[in-house]
Amino acid sequence: MTTVVKRTETSMSLAEHRHDVLQAVGWQVRTTVWSPPTDVYETEDEFVIRMEVAGMRESDFEVTYEDRLIVIKGNRPDIQERRAYHQMEIRFGKFSTAVGLPIPVDVDAARAEYQDGLLTIILPKTK
Repeated sequence: MTTVVKRTETSMSLAEHRHDVLQAVGWQVRTTVWSPPTDVYETEDEFVIRMEVAGMRESDFEVTYEDRLIVIKGNRPDIQERRAYHQMEIRFGKFSTAVGLPIPVDVDAARAEYQDGLLTIILPKTK
C-alpha cells in the first residue's frame, strides 16, 4: 500500500479551507471544484478518512497534512464526447475536501489505499 500523505509548507487555516470547500459546492458559486462524499471516523488508535470517488488511480490524489488539517485534492476527468444528458449526477473535474482532526496524528506512519472507488487514509494517533 502506497502512502500518499505528505506535509505541506503553505499555511491555510481550517476555516479558510472549509470556506473554500463550502463555497465550491454551493449552488450560487460558479466554480468547478466539488467535494466527494467523505466519512471520517475514529477508533481507539487511529483516525480513518474514506472518500468515495470512482474512476481514479491512487496516483491521481494529492493528500497533504498541516496543523491537524488533511486536504485531499484531485481531478476526475470526464470523457470528452458530445452527448445530450437526460440526467446528470456524476461529478467530474477538480475536487477538494478538507478534514480537521482534533488531536495530532503520526503522519510518518500514515497509510493510504485506493480500491473499488474508495480512498481510505489511516492516520495513527500520536501516543
